[in-house]
Amino acid sequence: MRARILFVEDDAGLRRLLAETMVARGYEVASAGNGEEALTRLEMGDVDVMVTDFHMPGMDGLALCRRVTEAWPDIPVIVLTAFGSLETAVGAIRSGAYDFVTKPVELDALALSVSRAVERRGLKEEVRRLRAQVSLPAGDVIGESPILRKAYAVLERVADAEVPVLVLGETGTGKELAARALHDRSRRRNGPFLAVNAAAVPETLLESELFGHTRGAFTGAQSARKGLFQRATGGTLFLDEVGELPLATQPKLLRALQEKKVRPVGSDEEVAFDARIVAATHRDLQALVEQGRFRPDLLYRLDVVSIELPPLRARGNDVLLLAREFLRRAAASARKPVLGLSPEAARKLLDYAWPGNVRELQNCLERAVALARYDIVTVEELPKRIQEFDPRTALPEAAEPSTFATLDEVERRYIERVLEASGGNQSSAARVLGIDRKTLHRKLAGFADESIANETLEKPPNA
Repeated sequence: MRARILFVEDDAGLRRLLAETMVARGYEVASAGNGEEALTRLEMGDVDVMVTDFHMPGMDGLALCRRVTEAWPDIPVIVLTAFGSLETAVGAIRSGAYDFVTKPVELDALALSVSRAVERRGLKEEVRRLRAQVSLPAGDVIGESPILRKAYAVLERVADAEVPVLVLGETGTGKELAARALHDRSRRRNGPFLAVNAAAVPETLLESELFGHTRGAFTGAQSARKGLFQRATGGTLFLDEVGELPLATQPKLLRALQEKKVRPVGSDEEVAFDARIVAATHRDLQALVEQGRFRPDLLYRLDVVSIELPPLRARGNDVLLLAREFLRRAAASARKPVLGLSPEAARKLLDYAWPGNVRELQNCLERAVALARYDIVTVEELPKRIQEFDPRTALPEAAEPSTFATLDEVERRYIERVLEASGGNQSSAARVLGIDRKTLHRKLAGFADESIANETLEKPPNA
């Protein structure tokens, strides 16, 4: 629907000129000759922006502006003032006006002000609509896509169960957030929630961090210390990036899960614990098992129930829901009046593949708010990689028919790109491609065999 502008101007000739100019630019126009007529017209509805003259008989522009902003706060008001009247302009802004334009009116300047006012109102309405629609499946997670709701439906069903849960998903998809949501919905919500990243703790210290140690157990152990398993008693222990666990630690973790007991480093006695275990990884654990880098019995013990978080690129309009929330937080933190995204910026965010998922999106919006010059984020404030991203590049054009790739080559390139974007996780890549993991494994093996065959054919006879 086209935006409707209400012009309030006692000069009939100027009112007609402004109306004709805006109609030519695609707007609908309504008119009023004074403030009282304007209020009557506003009560009928269907007004998106009001443009009013300052000097009018009876109710002047400032008084009208105050009445409108009190009764219809969502309608931006633009005041026409005499050239050079700074005091009048300041008074208009203080009365709630969105903008002011000096007279004699430059039509292009007025059109630009009206366009921005219409966009601002649209952004406010969109934010209100999205806030009304958005639901939080659990914890702080924002989204309404069916694929996310499906994942959190599983989380809701197992929240009160005591079984171990394995959270799967690419880096940046919010695995720890899901684990916290699981804890908050469980009977253990009043207990501690402790987290450890197996990839971030040196192998020499990991066992002590998990199971604790006695005094003098190693150099620097000046006193006994409880491990995370004991400290999480009554609550939840979140083991992030379990795919990075050293092989030497895996059997000890398996025994702890089976026996509900741990043996601190340097101790001959086991200590009981009562913590729910939630693990997470972005790695393909089954592939690690096949490579001999992860114990199958530990996988079975951790993967009693699995919850798979979708990548951001598969969540559709959740990108914009998250973007607006991150923008709101960043604007509040930076104390900048940034209200939303321009349509072009929103389209760029929707088109981008988001290999870093939600974490990358959050960083992107924090950067955009820091660089923003206006009350909306434009394409110019987005990172260059997002500005220049073209979703069509998966199928590049060729100048000559002879330079086109074969279907097999296009498939190979596309699978490799999806696998790279999935961080090497074959299960995630298979889901994006719409095939099962075994089929993907077979295709990759075929690519490898073909590469070896080509290398053999290309070798000189005496090589």
